[in-house]
This record gives sequence, structure tokens and C-alpha cells, in this order.
Amino acid sequence: MKILALDSSGLVASVALAEDDNLIAEYTIQYKKTHSQTLLPMLDEIRNMVELDLSAVDAIAVAAGPGSFTGLRIGSATAKGLAFAMEKPIVPVPTLEGLAYQMYGTDAAVCPIMDARRSQVYTGIYEFVSGENGYDMRVIKEQCAVSFDEIAEALNRLDRRVVFVGDGIPVFRERMAEVMQVPYTLAPAHRNRQSAACIAALGSVYYAQGKVVSGAEHVPEYLRLSQAERERAEGSVAQA
Repeated sequence: MKILALDSSGLVASVALAEDDNLIAEYTIQYKKTHSQTLLPMLDEIRNMVELDLSAVDAIAVAAGPGSFTGLRIGSATAKGLAFAMEKPIVPVPTLEGLAYQMYGTDAAVCPIMDARRSQVYTGIYEFVSGENGYDMRVIKEQCAVSFDEIAEALNRLDRRVVFVGDGIPVFRERMAEVMQVPYTLAPAHRNRQSAACIAALGSVYYAQGKVVSGAEHVPEYLRLSQAERERAEGSVAQA
């Protein structure tokens, strides 16, 4: 099984190719360029380096949201274009589940936090439990957009060790120290951002479970309105 994976949901742009249990290639960058400038060239570089025949790919896994509205649209449009051209299905992987999968096998509760601006985080709570073929990831709290204090309260109620991962860590690090009542750790640099390799690995699991959609069916999951949509809605209420 070959899975081509894309993640442009946050500051990181990432492309990966996985075959069965092997990561064949991954190209990840976090620098001062837009995903529209980087994603397709990265994909093309991987294709050339590993002499990839795109027709041999079984599915395209993509970080489906939440995240940056622009980034999600770029990733979604790229995945949809590939799905149409290659006549392959899309495996939509919730962004926060992909982030949590970085901590595969930990006995701690995993809490990915992405800076959602407006004093909120995109977040959720996950855990790994021993299964027949390794560990299965279970959802304790579905991905959502809330204040950091709200997710901290939910974590404190669990009364277990927590590991945080995601670009929200530097934004809310001081607040963590103030409100967290349970032991917690922060993911190290090589595991604290989005990774297409994780999207590919988790996408392989979901593909085997039949969690696929067509290119026409796929839409990003934003969780909340964009700034333009919020401003338009607020303007309509003010005029009423």
C-alpha cells in the first residue's frame, strides 16, 4: 500500500510517501514562504528523487483541518487535484489526530494545541492503548476550538500526565505553568509540529478502515468561521 501525504495546515509544509510500514520519503519545511510556493515543488522533488510512478499510489492522505484557513485550502486543493488526475481516493486525517500521532505509544494523555488566534487553541485530547498490532489511538476529547484554560481544565480533571505538542506551545507556555495542576511535558523539536509522515502513517490506518472520500467529496474541516466570514456576520448583525 502506497500513501502520498500532504500537510499544510499550519506553519509547516510537509509532503511524504509511505509504503506499507516504511517511510520512503519526507520533505518538511518551516520557513518564510507560503505553502503555495512550496507544496507542489516539494511533491515534485520527492517524485523525482524516488522515481515515483503516481499511478502506483493507492490514496492521498491530507491534513483535513482545523488549521490555517489558507493553508488548509492549499492542501485541500492540491489533494483534490491529485485525486482527480490520478483517480485515487482521499484519506482525510484530522489535523490534531495527526499531531497527536507524533507521540505514538506514550502512556501520557496527548494534547495537541495549535494557535487559533483570538485567545483560542485548536485542540483535543488523545491516548494510546495497546492493541493487536501495536497501539491504537483513542479520542478522549474531539478536536475543537476553545480557550487554553478550558482545555487545561479538562486535562486537570483526567488526573494523569500530559504531553503537549503543537505550535501553540510557545504562545501558551506561561499560561500552562499557571493553570496546569497535573504533571506535563512538552514534545521535543523533532516532534512538536505537523508532519506528513504522521499523516501518511495514520492515513494508512484509516485507509485500511475504509475512511476515504472522493476528490469531489473532500472539504476541509475549519471548526469555525474565517475572519472575513466573522466580520461579514458581525456587520450583518450591526445593520439589523
